[in-house]
Amino acid sequence: MKKIEAIIKPFKMDDVREALGEIGITGMTVSEVKGFGRQKGHTELYRGAEYMVDFLPKAKLEIVVAADDVERCVEAIIQTAQTGKIGDGKIFVTDVDRVIRIRTGEENESAI
Repeated sequence: MKKIEAIIKPFKMDDVREALGEIGITGMTVSEVKGFGRQKGHTELYRGAEYMVDFLPKAKLEIVVAADDVERCVEAIIQTAQTGKIGDGKIFVTDVDRVIRIRTGEENESAI
């Protein structure tokens, strides 16, 4: 099993969720996060004063899938989240040793 974490632009979240749903991925966790990479920040104006916004709003999507489904998920995320501009985000894929569904006690693939 693998965990896919994708940091994407917030306005792309609905498109990514739909694309993943089309390939059969229904469970996911989504968080509103802030951060920056090469995109750095930007300046904004508030009551006539200019100030620096270092951390930009992003959406973080977390999915745990069987190893066979990783490439389809990654490809779906890239196809729908990509704008071609700086700040499109990143995808991290890591191993998951064990998953347990709390309600039933099911483990691993049957718990996903």
